[in-house]
Amino acid sequence: MLFSRMIGRWVPYTGSIGARIEELEPGHARWTLRDRRRVRNHIESIHAIALVNLAEVTGGTALLTSLPPGVRGILTGLSMEYIKKARGTLTAEARCVPPDVQDTARFTVHTEIRDQSGEVVARGAFEWLLRKS
Repeated sequence: MLFSRMIGRWVPYTGSIGARIEELEPGHARWTLRDRRRVRNHIESIHAIALVNLAEVTGGTALLTSLPPGVRGILTGLSMEYIKKARGTLTAEARCVPPDVQDTARFTVHTEIRDQSGEVVARGAFEWLLRKS
């Protein structure tokens, strides 16, 4: 919980949804998001942008914890696929093995978001530019 709050203070917009880190290791992250009014839309499901936010922080932490010293990354593009209405507590998960970066490289991280029954509600693909600093 403390790490989740630190991320929220470091990146205030990401912190606005109140997601919590459940598991983090190099190349793997799992975050959860509770369903509550502040993240809902007008059709009583979790807002599309809250889902993007959850997917991005999940993929981003998986990637950034796996980068070797001296390599930085910046998000340059994203796409989301919304499969069904997102309701209840959601779990987002991402796994990745970044490429060996000699100078610069582009790398895509994929994140899946599942509801409490385990059904996929959304998928995200996040393109990163990796660069030696």
